[in-house]
Amino acid sequence: MSFKQNFFTLNNGNKIPSVAVVGTGTRWYKQEETPDNFNNELVSQIEKALTLPGIVHIDAAEVYRTYPEVGKALSQSKKPRNEIFITDKYSTQLKVTENPIVGLDTSLKRLNLEFVDLYLLHSPFVTVEKNAFTLEDAWRQMEKLYKDGKAKNIGVSNFSTEDLEKILAICEIKPQINQIEFNAFLQNQTPGIVKFCQSNDIILEAYSPLSPFQKRPEHSDTDPFYKFINSLTAKYSKTEAQILLRWVTKRGIVAVTTSSKFSRVQEAQNLFSFDLTDEEVEEITKLGLKHKAQRLYWNEEYDKYNNQSQQ
Repeated sequence: MSFKQNFFTLNNGNKIPSVAVVGTGTRWYKQEETPDNFNNELVSQIEKALTLPGIVHIDAAEVYRTYPEVGKALSQSKKPRNEIFITDKYSTQLKVTENPIVGLDTSLKRLNLEFVDLYLLHSPFVTVEKNAFTLEDAWRQMEKLYKDGKAKNIGVSNFSTEDLEKILAICEIKPQINQIEFNAFLQNQTPGIVKFCQSNDIILEAYSPLSPFQKRPEHSDTDPFYKFINSLTAKYSKTEAQILLRWVTKRGIVAVTTSSKFSRVQEAQNLFSFDLTDEEVEEITKLGLKHKAQRLYWNEEYDKYNNQSQQ
């Protein structure tokens, strides 16, 4: 079977692979970066991913503290740069570097890159007291990085509709992406965010899209959601993860995933060897909405929206 890859078109006309197969956070995140905790397993995983066909999408961030591993894997890969899509993020919540411009200049140097394909503000939680700049100031710096060619696309992460409205009110360049926590049991990280982004031509990216399989409820074997997923794995001869990742992309959302098992990275990169029907997508959506909101990150900030996050 020939390899097939899908892309979403961003509001500037550029394209992004519909799946990021190696997210270097979550599974690989480090509290601090030291010579002693260099992760050779992550290097190996990225190196293997970069042997796969098509454009390989790698998701990184300064707060993950995995630049050494990503940089080493990139330096040892023979894959052409135009077949690698690199996402990077500036940490606003936990200050690592002075500002977005310094942040990206630092990561480009550490990764030995001339540009990243996508650069994001990691969260909207910016204050003058903590960061020495406003959210609007941060976005203007993102626009400069875009104009200078250091970031081919720019966007945000974990932004609510209110946060995005602040950016849209002052921006010269609209965000291309909003990366949020999204899965079948969390279909709006914050109230109305999916509809807002899609109506404003901002592509969504879903991190932790496989959360329903990470934290299964008791008696999941009798749960209608899991029973339906299992019926689709049998129908298509695909894994549970592939079914749910394909559902994310059918919702018009980029899926960001990762695994310590290379076979699962391969499965994610080969996600478009099958398709779900519109009825199957709708059924997964409907059955997922019957579950309570399942949120793994930003609980302190966003748990207050749990009752509205499955609407």
